[in-house]
Amino acid sequence: MPDQAARYADLFRAVYLTYHRRDGPRSGLTGASRAVLGHLAVSGPLTVGEAARHLDRAQSVVSEIVDQLEAKGLLERERDPADRRRVLVWLTPDGQHALRRDADVLGIDRLATALARLPAEQRTALITATAALVAAAAPEEPR
Repeated sequence: MPDQAARYADLFRAVYLTYHRRDGPRSGLTGASRAVLGHLAVSGPLTVGEAARHLDRAQSVVSEIVDQLEAKGLLERERDPADRRRVLVWLTPDGQHALRRDADVLGIDRLATALARLPAEQRTALITATAALVAAAAPEEPR
């Protein structure tokens, strides 16, 4: 097994070097913008004050980041339906796309082109085997 693990590690390195993204910054997001978008994606809509407390940042700083992200169309403000006095910030579809793009490690277009060159059975086998390998790394649940 150690020989197979080493062989797979070599192949994985080759896959990464072949298909990793080379198109510069993934989304153009700053670290602070990424933090705000990422937090909202996990927490759901929040007020600017709530987001600032969660992120342990000054409300004025988070408010400025939210303003910039809203101007780029990545966030939107909406009234809280449960309390119309509160204004929540939430990701737009473009904001969700920017986060996904930011997380992409591999060049999807290049990978899709290469996968299209494989017979359907090999594509399916590759994806199935990779999913099985990831699942095998999960800790066993106690019985």
